[in-house]
Amino acid sequence: MADKVVLAFSGGLDTSFCTVYLREEKNFDVITATIDTGGLSNEELEYIENRSRELGAVKHYFVDARAEIFDEIISYIIKANALYQGVYPLMCSDRYIIGKHIVEIAKMENAKAVAHGCTGAGNDQVRIDVTVNSLAPELKIIAPTRELGMRREQEIEYLERRGFKVKSETKRYTINENIFGRTISGSEIDENKAPSEEAWVLTRITKREPESVKIAFERGVPTEVNGKKMYGIDLLHKLNQIAGAHGYGRGLYIEDETFGIKGYQAFEAPGLLLLIEAHKALENLVLTRQQLNLKSQLGNIYADLSFRGLFYEPVMRDIEKFIDSTQEVVTGEVTMRLQEMSVMQESVTSPYSLINERIARYAQAAGWKGSDAEAFIKIYGLQQRIALSRKKSEG
Repeated sequence: MADKVVLAFSGGLDTSFCTVYLREEKNFDVITATIDTGGLSNEELEYIENRSRELGAVKHYFVDARAEIFDEIISYIIKANALYQGVYPLMCSDRYIIGKHIVEIAKMENAKAVAHGCTGAGNDQVRIDVTVNSLAPELKIIAPTRELGMRREQEIEYLERRGFKVKSETKRYTINENIFGRTISGSEIDENKAPSEEAWVLTRITKREPESVKIAFERGVPTEVNGKKMYGIDLLHKLNQIAGAHGYGRGLYIEDETFGIKGYQAFEAPGLLLLIEAHKALENLVLTRQQLNLKSQLGNIYADLSFRGLFYEPVMRDIEKFIDSTQEVVTGEVTMRLQEMSVMQESVTSPYSLINERIARYAQAAGWKGSDAEAFIKIYGLQQRIALSRKKSEG
């Protein structure tokens, strides 16, 4: 009896190649596993299952992880305002959920190994491998594309030589899609050129007139859109539609790989980026300056560790506890204005607002006299004054 391997399977070029290669060249019984993190339609799921069967897998698993990825990952990205290098909305984080589930399936199936279609240059191999090694170090990890150094053209030739057709659109771009949005690479993007307009799907402009959208938050988590109660992926999906119609949420950036190389990447994440901007606006109203400063630093650390494969590092749970403590007062409504690929804050309200006109009013003294302010300023700048005076005497 052949050993079993559980392959994280998307039905795309790389994992299609891996299925056939593991079966024919390595003599494994291949069990494919598709972990739905929000980017798959019913038609796509049916195609993936049929593709698995066509390629010779002995069994196919489907796991609906959409609620899980929102609760465990996306909600914290929003609460932490976690953008890698201030740009990228950590759309790669679904790899941790995928890694966790292929480990669970491997244990159920008594498989000796797990497999994925990552190359030897990107960050996804780090995210999945570190996750598997941490959760189930006894499992062997096989990555045929990485081990063989296969290029896309070679994978296509390998499959077509064995009678397996490859979708024509697969030949141009590498596209990863989940509830976050879409990442796009390959073709002209690898040559430091903007992708053709056909590459943009979620942010294809269909509205030219400005539009306002009201988002309600409870303890840092979005709960309503335009007065309608929504939660999780349904809310994010709705905002992908609203913001994407204005062309908001697309980006091109230079990805700084964990291995020290850099590469070009395009992405679309209209709903998530809109939520982060709205969440920032609400936090600015209800958190103190010191809370905002420390939270910003920890948010950057959180984003960096998540990007670089260390989502299950214990310090991540420590940071989440701090973040949760700050979110106790992050409740309120934010109205954002969308127009022509941009977004702007219109209004922010909260029962926990730190704007209290009974105590102090912006640009107008309330709880103190002008002489009080003058005295405060003299003391406030005292150390700076002494330091500058010292330099003059030294001269």
